[in-house]
Amino acid sequence: MQKSILPLLFAASLAFPVHAQTASYAGVTSQSDIAQPIALTRLTLAAALDLALNANPEIAAARREAQAVEGTIQQAGLIPNPELAVLVEDTRSETRTTTVQINQAIELGGKRGARVTAAERGRDLALMELSEKRADIRARVIASFYDVLIAQERYQLAEASVVLAQRATLIASRRVLSGKISPVEETRARVAESGVRIELAQAANELESARRQLAATWADVSPRFERVEDPATDIPVLSSLQELVQRLQQSPTLLRAKMEVARRQAMAEVERTRRISDVTLSLGSKRDEQMGRNQAVIGLSMPLPVFDRNQGNVVESLRRTDKARDELIATEVNLNMQLGQAHGRFSTARLEMELMKKDILPGAQRNYEATTKGFELGKFSFLEVLDAQRTFFQAKSQYLRSLAETYRAATDIDRLLGEPFSAIK
Repeated sequence: MQKSILPLLFAASLAFPVHAQTASYAGVTSQSDIAQPIALTRLTLAAALDLALNANPEIAAARREAQAVEGTIQQAGLIPNPELAVLVEDTRSETRTTTVQINQAIELGGKRGARVTAAERGRDLALMELSEKRADIRARVIASFYDVLIAQERYQLAEASVVLAQRATLIASRRVLSGKISPVEETRARVAESGVRIELAQAANELESARRQLAATWADVSPRFERVEDPATDIPVLSSLQELVQRLQQSPTLLRAKMEVARRQAMAEVERTRRISDVTLSLGSKRDEQMGRNQAVIGLSMPLPVFDRNQGNVVESLRRTDKARDELIATEVNLNMQLGQAHGRFSTARLEMELMKKDILPGAQRNYEATTKGFELGKFSFLEVLDAQRTFFQAKSQYLRSLAETYRAATDIDRLLGEPFSAIK
């Protein structure tokens, strides 16, 4: 991206206060660091990404979920607890019989292994969701960063426009006093100046809004940086759509959908294993007070799968697996559609930006400079100056819009792929 488009303006109107660079965001890496009342001036893209990836609450929540699933895996691998049972027959001491036994359920059909596998697939899904969230936040930070950068350029452009409008008003006022033009021309100049002042106020509001949106990506309620620093990278070079579609197969969103299918399949296997009844083994001792002796007690029990064979849960799990497959297909189709749209937006925006930069802007600048100089010499009317100024500023605004759209499309592609496709790093 170009450093600035302001050199296109007159040297006299380029004055823009730049504050001393006394601090940097580069050392701030966590939410606790953000809370410190430190003075900040310039924010780099790398520092913004570092801040968001370490302090964004959505990423933190996804990370907590992945950690919580580890407990699910641990729990799934545990065997059932044994059961202690005491049975007393007859309350009279001389004829009382007391039985103490331990009952242990023995799981059959691979239930424990199926539970562990399903829990592991849940962990894999949580990790994919974490990766997807990180990719989404990364793209959001890049888009917000360039929104701030473009808003800064627009604010500087609006401020320079005010300077030029004031200059034009002053020239018109002098020419009215000298009797060279009608007072109507001065009125038009003042109206034009009021218009650009309104644009300056709007640009200031857009800049503040963009700064707040960027700061929100690392949970900062108000921006405590003054400016973002232009990374001075070239405009991203776009790969072919076919290559991007191939890389889309490894995107976090698509991998998460695939992992959801695997998790549903594992859960269906858990329900299948539950069709097989478990066996309960009982071992104990029976004390017969009347006979004065102890007897060993050994028992084996299992439910008979006559009515409940878990058939309803099996059907439910199979249908949810089918649902996950359908959602996978829908996700892949949707991602390909979004990728194609972002690819087209990028191509169009970049072409427009290059045309504006190479052809339209230089011509509009030369025309404005010549018209302004001619107006001072009395060769052109003020209406011609206003028209040239309006064309020049509109061309610059269009250039900024196309530049912003180029980076928005690039970051959309980054988000879909889950990794940098371009020079944005």
